[in-house]
Parts: sequence; C-alpha cells; structure tokens
Amino acid sequence: MDKFAALPWEARSGALLGGADRYDGEGYYGAAEPGRGRPLPSPLPPPDLIVQDELHLISGPLGSMTGLYETAIEALSLHRSNGDGARPKIVASTATTRRAQDQIRALFGRPMTQIFPPPGPDRRDSFFARVVPAREKSARLYLGIASPGRNAKVQMRRVLLPLMAAAQKAWRDAGGGDNENNPADPYMSVLTYFNSLRELGGARRIVEEEVQHTLRAYGARRRIGQERRYFQDRRTYLEPLELTSRVSTAEVARARRRLGRAFHEEDRVDCALATNMISVGLDIQRLGLMVVVGQPKMNAEYIQATSRVGRDDERPGLAITLLNVHKPRDRSYYERFRHYHETFYRSVEAGSVTPFAARALDRGMAGAVVALARHGEPSLTPARGVGGIASVRAALERRLIAAFSDRLQDQRLADDDLAERLRSVRSRVGDLLDSWRHVVDGYRDVGAEVTYQQYEQPRGKKPLLREMLDTDFESEHHAKFRVNRSLRDVEPQVNLFLQDPSAGGSS
Repeated sequence: MDKFAALPWEARSGALLGGADRYDGEGYYGAAEPGRGRPLPSPLPPPDLIVQDELHLISGPLGSMTGLYETAIEALSLHRSNGDGARPKIVASTATTRRAQDQIRALFGRPMTQIFPPPGPDRRDSFFARVVPAREKSARLYLGIASPGRNAKVQMRRVLLPLMAAAQKAWRDAGGGDNENNPADPYMSVLTYFNSLRELGGARRIVEEEVQHTLRAYGARRRIGQERRYFQDRRTYLEPLELTSRVSTAEVARARRRLGRAFHEEDRVDCALATNMISVGLDIQRLGLMVVVGQPKMNAEYIQATSRVGRDDERPGLAITLLNVHKPRDRSYYERFRHYHETFYRSVEAGSVTPFAARALDRGMAGAVVALARHGEPSLTPARGVGGIASVRAALERRLIAAFSDRLQDQRLADDDLAERLRSVRSRVGDLLDSWRHVVDGYRDVGAEVTYQQYEQPRGKKPLLREMLDTDFESEHHAKFRVNRSLRDVEPQVNLFLQDPSAGGSS
C-alpha cells in the first residue's frame, strides 16, 4: 500500500493504472511526459485484476487510510471503453480473517463478497484443500512454558540452551554435515520472536554472551544416575541474526538467504531474533523451531508468526511460547493452552476499517484528492500542471465529489450518519480545491512557479504538497496539503515539544 502514497507525489505513478498513449524502446508514456515516444493505436487499458495479499494486515489506521486511497485508485481504474465504467476484479487472500465482508466493503466498496473455497458439507474437505490427521502428515506442535518466580530473560535462556544443545546431538547422531538430508537440520536454527524492539534488545545480550558460552560446555549436563546424554556441546556459534525494522532492506534479503541454508553450509544461522516483520512474507521451508517470548497482543499475529515454522509437511514445526504467569493475560492463555490452540481461529480479531471517519479524512483526504485530480485530469499530471487548476476547477469538483460520494454510499452506514458524512466529504473536496487555487495564485502573484513537490523537475519551484512533519506554512491554505509519503505513518502519536536552547526561555 505504500506505493499508493506515491500517487499525489509522482507524475509517472499513475501510468500503472492505465492511460499510457505513447511508447518507444525504453517504455510507455502518459500525460506525465507529454510529447515523448510514438503514439499507440489506443491508450493502454487500466488493470482488469487486482490481487491483494495479506488482507488481515489492512486494518486499523492503515486500513482506514488505504480505504481513502482505494477510492482514487478505483476511479482511475474504471474501464470506460463501453461507457459502463466496469470496475476491476479484486482477489484478496488471507489465512486469518473475521467478518471479511465488512472489511472488504469498507476497503474496496464491494457489497458482495465471494469466499473461496466456499463452505461445504465437510469442513475438512473444501475440494481445494483437505485436512489430514497428524498420523498421516506431520503437524505443528505448540508447547507453552511458564516458570513462576523466574524473570523472562532467565526463562528464555534456560529454554534456548537445551533446545540448541539437544538439536546439536540429534544432528550429530544423524550424520552431521555428511548427511545432506539430515532430519535434525530444521531445528538447528532457532527463530526467536519478540513483541517489541525493547524486549529484543534486552535479550540480544543474553543470546550473544550467556547462551553462546554456556553451549560450548553443555554436553556434560545429565541427571543423577542417567547414563545416556541428551545434549552435546555446540562450539561453533555464529552471531545472532536480527530481522527487525531497524535492519536495512539489503540486510533483510541477506538474512532470508542465510535462514534457508542448511546447517552444514557456510554462513548458516544458529539463532535469529525477530519482531512482527516476519509474520508475513517469510516463506522458508527449512525452518522448524520457534520460541515466542510472550503472547502477542493479537491472535492473528500469533497464528501468522508461528506459521513461519513447519511449512514443510515432511518436517514438523515446534513452536514454544514462553508465558509470564504474573501477567493476567499470559496466565489466562497458559491455563487454557490446549483449548486455545485447538480453537484459536475462533479468536481472530475482526478488522476495523473506517475510511470516512473524521480523523481519517483529516489525515488522508488531501492525498486522495490530489492523487485522483492529478492522474484523472491529464492537464494536471505534469509537474507544472499543478498551476492549471483554475481552468478545470468546476468539472474536476463534480468528478471528485461523485467518486467519493459513490464510495461512501457503498459503506454500511445509517441514513443520518451517511448524510452527515456526505456533507463533510463534499465540503472538504470544495475547500481543498479552493485552497489549491489560492496557493497557486498566491505564488504567481509574487512571480514564483509552482510544482507538486520540491524534488520534482524543474527544481527550485514552490511546492503544493508538504511533508507531514512540516510546520512552517505561509497560510492555512498551504497547511491543508500535508500528505503522507508512506501510508504506514498513521499510527497513534504523542506530542514531542523541542526547546531550542539558543532561543532563550525556559523548557
């Protein structure tokens, strides 16, 4: 969805939704680059099919912002060749959802939703997939551990040590690196999940120092009178791998490759520390062992995260959850651990998407309006096209109001609530267009040219769009065009006041 945020900022981004009418050996061109290339027999059509993966993630503030931008995207994607304005087909997928029809209606404005595979007479056989018993195919095993009187770090250390030492013994007994199909290989790399960066940071030192040094002499551990040893020393231990938002994209790609390597290969992984960024998109068949430090706040998040291990039905996954019995929520999950895991799909939260709530309109309406105006009206698409608002003002307002009103009427709202929000949307559209023209006219009065953003060619011009963190505006009209560059910058916020010591005064 972050690509949606580029629509008001980037002239060429609209070509993804059709409309290119020229081409050459380097690509296709639309209204963003007038005069470039040779004419096509007819403009490229908009997309017929839109595939949306991981639908459950598009909820809350992110889902509300996405719903606003989807209004502009659908209006730009309409097929008008036959005059009927046919909309593209949308296929959305997720493994954890509840009340999907309400979420899809809020996001995409589609009152009718077809579920695939459809429910049938046997819930274990959908004609698309069949649920088989664990005696036929290996199943993922969940284990809950609670230790009253021990803090979370000690508990984590004492769980990681036997897991890694026992895996080392099983791996050696099965032939070690000489056996390329070693059955213990999936359990040689432990994937450790944390609910926050703060918890991960505190645990990293334990993994780097205490776990590493203790493992080198852990093979001697055994009970009194026990002859057979279950553990073996692990003397070669690499630095733990981190998979979090503070790691660069290049490093994340390298980390994925390392996690897929067998344990006997170079640059393999002993222990990986991760946050919720692994919940989607991490499809590595090799992984078989995960330790979850603390119950995640969302049940859907827990299901998605633990599903990263045991994805190969020939090598079962083991997910161990460390629970703190002094926390009422963790204790509740521990006391009903078996029942919860037998029925945890019932606990999946319903997505909350309210694209036309007042706060969502405050944060996202300007971006959605500029996106639809810029790419829906060819004369406004180029960087300097921003100054042509006056010539298309009346027709553009009608089109924008129609697009947002139609989408709003597709929402499931009470009559009084619908009427109030329709008035709000119409008022906001007219107000934004008035302010757009006021900004352009104001700059022209002082001899300045206007573009959509300051980094757009030609450089050195005055921008219409502003960053969300900007605070210095010439007037209230300029402040209305603060637009996100990423739809993920919409989480709850706190006020942070900075005092400049050189400015004097007390802090």
